[in-house]
Amino acid sequence: MTGTTAVSTAVLRAVPLFTSFTDEQLRTIATMVKRRSAPRNSTIMAAGDPTDSLYIVLSGRLKVMMSDADGREVILTIIGPGEFFGEMGLIDDSPRSASVLAIEPCELLSITKRDFKQSMEQNFELAMTVMRGLVKRLREADRKIGSLALLDVFGRVAHLLIDMSENVDGQRVVTRRIPKQDIAKMIGASREMVSRVMKDLQEGGFIEVRGAKIVIHDEVVLPE
Repeated sequence: MTGTTAVSTAVLRAVPLFTSFTDEQLRTIATMVKRRSAPRNSTIMAAGDPTDSLYIVLSGRLKVMMSDADGREVILTIIGPGEFFGEMGLIDDSPRSASVLAIEPCELLSITKRDFKQSMEQNFELAMTVMRGLVKRLREADRKIGSLALLDVFGRVAHLLIDMSENVDGQRVVTRRIPKQDIAKMIGASREMVSRVMKDLQEGGFIEVRGAKIVIHDEVVLPE
């Protein structure tokens, strides 16, 4: 990552993690956080590294991933603006459990372990926001485990598209391009199988690919 720069309270006010902070608290946080730029394909943190900071995404997207000794990778999730990562090791003092790589150029905020813990102790709402984030990730992990165990590749792809879509003018739309190789790494399938399923979804009229966007015309009926 490139060098750090100072952060204004106006920038912090737009960060969901700090919405409960008073002006005075924001001014204090502004003295703690650093703003960093990360180019595309750069590694923000690597599995096994000591845990030293929490990161907050201002812009860009990143993938959280794990790999084995043979270089096989699985993508745990993709995170974007407003989201944060790196908090798990700050809470239990364990090394990084996964690696985080920038999919595109990113702007990040970082706060050291010591300052983060101090802020948690002084602000109940911050602690609750972090806890809600952890619970959300646990639920997502449970859902992914269930999908891997109970659904075929068609169902896993459909689930992923629905989970990553957002409401745009009354339609469910995946607004950011997701390479088929990344989809495969997220659902535990081959790229070829993902391509086949995507083609079946298009031919069945469930989805329409418009450039980098995927429009979901009808939510695919999934097993309960």
